Amino acid sequence: MSSSSSTVQPSTPPSPPPPPPSPRLIPSLPDDVALNIVARVPRRHHPTLSLVSKSMKSLISSPLLYAARSLLSSAEHFLYISLRLHTSHFIRFYTLYQNPNSTLNPKYSLIPLPLIPSPSLVGSAFAALDHKIYVLGGSIKDIPSSQVWSLDCRTHTWETAPNMHVSREFAAAGAVEDKIYVIGGCVVDNWARSKNWAEVYDPKTRKWNSVPSPIEIRDKWMHASAVIDGKVYAMADRNGVCYEVKSGNWATVDSDLDNGWRGRACVIDGVLFCYDYLGNIRGYDVKEGIWKELKGLEKGLPRFLCGATMANLGGKLMVVWESKNGGGKEMQIRCAEIEVKKDDAGELWGKIEWLGCYLLYQEECAMLEAAKLQIEPSHDCDVKLLNPTECHHNLMVWTWGKWFTSHFLLQLL
Repeated sequence: MSSSSSTVQPSTPPSPPPPPPSPRLIPSLPDDVALNIVARVPRRHHPTLSLVSKSMKSLISSPLLYAARSLLSSAEHFLYISLRLHTSHFIRFYTLYQNPNSTLNPKYSLIPLPLIPSPSLVGSAFAALDHKIYVLGGSIKDIPSSQVWSLDCRTHTWETAPNMHVSREFAAAGAVEDKIYVIGGCVVDNWARSKNWAEVYDPKTRKWNSVPSPIEIRDKWMHASAVIDGKVYAMADRNGVCYEVKSGNWATVDSDLDNGWRGRACVIDGVLFCYDYLGNIRGYDVKEGIWKELKGLEKGLPRFLCGATMANLGGKLMVVWESKNGGGKEMQIRCAEIEVKKDDAGELWGKIEWLGCYLLYQEECAMLEAAKLQIEPSHDCDVKLLNPTECHHNLMVWTWGKWFTSHFLLQLL
C-alpha cells in the first residue's frame, strides 16, 4: 500500500491596494483645466494659493506652472535690489513685491531673499538671463575671483555656475541672444588674461569661451555697461567700447555718449537713460546720436548727483536712490516708476506713476545693486549692469525678462 505525500503550496500574499488617486488641484475640474486657471493668477497671490492643499503647493513651485505661464504670456516684472551691511560679510538681496491686499500705499514691499553662500564680494558684475540673476566675479579680501553664482528667481535659491576662465572685479556684463558676455575687470599681464579679456557663457552647455578682442581696447576697470540693439557697451576709465555680437566686431563708443554717460543707466526703446552732472535724468538715442533731457520731472524727483540707479521695468523707467530720513542717521531706499514717451518733435517726457519709500537702515549700510527682472523660463534678456565704483553707497539696477519670443526684462511667473 503506497501513501501519497501532499505538497503544501506557500500562500501568495495579497496584492497591495492601488494607491489612492492624487487629489485634484480644483475639485470637479480636470487638472489640465485647473493648471490653465492657476497659471493666470498673479504671482503675488501664490503664497496664499500654496496654503490651499499639498497638491497646490507642489504645483506653485513646479516648472510645469512656469512653462504654462510662459505659454499664456502671464510673466510679470519684478525689481531686485542688493544691499550690503557693513556689519555683515554678505550681500543681501531683496525683491520689490506688490502687496496683494492693497491697491494703495504701500503698493510694494521689499522682501528679503536668502543670503548668497559666497563670502562678501566687492565689484561683482551682474547679468540677468531667463529666470536667473548671475553674480560674476568680484574680489574677496582684495583678491579677484572667477567664481559665478546664479539666483533662481522662481524659487529664490542660489546655485553655483561654472567659473570664468580668469578672475575679475569691476567688469562689464550683458546678456545677448541667450548668452552672457563679460568684458574687462582683469589686468592683461599674461597670455591667459589677454586671450580671455572678454568671455561668453552659454547656460545650455554650461561652458565659457573666449571672445577675441583687439589689444588696444583692453582696459581693466569698467564703470558701466548696457545692451543696445545686440551690442554690449562697456564704459572704461578712459573711454568706452562696444561689441556687436552678431558680427563679432569691436568699436569705440561715440564721444558724445562716452562723455555724457554718468553713473548707472538703463535702456528703454533704444534710448539709454542716466543722470547728468547737474542731476537731471536724460536719454541718449543711439540712432540720432544726441542727448535729450527727460522733461516733466522737475518737481517730482531729487537731484541724483550720486548713487541713483535705474532699470527698465516692463517699459517703465524705474529709479532707485537713497536718502536720509529727516535729520537722523537712518537711510531710506526710495523708488519711483516713470512712464517715458517721445513726442512728435522727438522730445523725451516723463510722468511719475508712483513713488515709494522702503527699508530704513543705519547710515553705515551700503546699497550695492538693484535689478529689474521678469521671471519665466527660456527667455532672452537685455541687462543693464552697473558697477559700484563712484560712491560709498552704491546702488545698481538690472532687469531680466522673459518674453515668449525674446527681450530682456525680469519676469516672475
